[in-house]
Amino acid sequence: MEPIQLFDLASRQAQWLSVRQEVVATNIANANTPKFLAKDVTPFDSELKSAGASAGMAMARTQPGHMEASVIGNGKVEVEEPDVNNEIGTQESGNTVALANEVAKMGEVKRQFELNTQLVRAMNNMMLAAVGK
Repeated sequence: MEPIQLFDLASRQAQWLSVRQEVVATNIANANTPKFLAKDVTPFDSELKSAGASAGMAMARTQPGHMEASVIGNGKVEVEEPDVNNEIGTQESGNTVALANEVAKMGEVKRQFELNTQLVRAMNNMMLAAVGK
């Protein structure tokens, strides 16, 4: 059984967040571009599931009523075109960007970056405390 590399996982999440921030910023920048289709990235959950499975930490199904976990995406971050937003649909210009949703995504990315940074800081402090520094 291999140990879970928390710093590596935090680094991969930071990379994923950078890609998502770039995609969301591109969506916002092209909000008035005719026929521009909004994009998003695959969820980071697929990376978490693949990291857990590769480290031998896949979830165990101990009761028949438990849900079965499956690894999706194989840990690949891909930019995809999500389903058309039902609130705005496709605008007259053919654009599918909903600014309210994109701004909410930017806030979510910011919060996740902050959480990632705080977790790395806490892990670093625990390691320093363990070695007595």
